[in-house]
Amino acid sequence: MANTPQATKRARQNEKRFQISKARRSRIRTYLRKVEEAIASGDQTAATEALKAAQPELMRGVTKGVFHKNTASRKMSRLSSRVKSMA
Repeated sequence: MANTPQATKRARQNEKRFQISKARRSRIRTYLRKVEEAIASGDQTAATEALKAAQPELMRGVTKGVFHKNTASRKMSRLSSRVKSMA
C-alpha cells in the first residue's frame, strides 16, 4: 500500500490510465476481430472496409502507447496480405 501522498496519487493515476488503456485495447481488438470475421466469411469488400476502419484505430493505439509500433505494423501487414490474397 502507498505510504506517501505522492505514492497514493500515483496509484490513483496508474489505475485510471490502466482502465483507459484497457478500453482502448479492447476497442482495437474488436476492430481486428471484425476484419478476421470478414476474411472468414469470404467477402473481400467487407474485409477491405473493415481493414480500412481498423488501421487508424490500431495506429492510434500506437501513439497512445497501448501497442508497440512494430506490433501494429506486423498486424496490419499480415491482415492486408490476407485480404489481398482473397482476390
